[in-house]
Amino acid sequence: MICLFGNQKGGVGKSTLTVMSGNYLSLAKQWPVTIIDMDYQQSVSQKYEKAKILENAEPYEVIPSTLETFPMLSPVLAKSKNDAILIDLPGKLDDDGLIPVFKSADMVVCPFAYEEFTFESTVLFTVVIKKVNPRIDVVFIPNRIKANVKFEIMSEVNEQLSKFGRITRPLPDKIDFQRITTFQMPLSLYPVIAPVFEEIFADRLWKK
Repeated sequence: MICLFGNQKGGVGKSTLTVMSGNYLSLAKQWPVTIIDMDYQQSVSQKYEKAKILENAEPYEVIPSTLETFPMLSPVLAKSKNDAILIDLPGKLDDDGLIPVFKSADMVVCPFAYEEFTFESTVLFTVVIKKVNPRIDVVFIPNRIKANVKFEIMSEVNEQLSKFGRITRPLPDKIDFQRITTFQMPLSLYPVIAPVFEEIFADRLWKK
């Protein structure tokens, strides 16, 4: 399974969700995981290198990469069909190098927030990726959601996004999300994230 994490809008938490998914699938589900870090900030790779310096045992490998080098990785990934390949995408759409990445994927996880600019960027990102890869499974995660979001806004956004893919239950804005590393998560987060990740990956786990 190749799963992308992306949105044209930066700051929606895709890199954190990539790491959380890697931790959950490898530690809780014992699924072989590889993360490919294509984000310009390389924050996942930095977390991984920091963990190695501290001599922590990594539950999976993180490979820093770029859109230009993906075609070289693609044949290797194709041989790992039983593994979970998680790709943290760069936050942009204006690069033809994204096309082979989009075409290779089985699923894309798209975090978003309930506000106008993020919603518009999310729809644009989804329209483009579905045009390149019509068979891709799109999953939207309402992320870092505060308790004061108006129900009317949530209802309207969910109605529009549900035309493109599935929407999970929301992840709240919790300080513990800042304590995630590439080798562990605070135990307090498992009850929060487990229902969301079961929604996303349950069918894939059954098929692997």
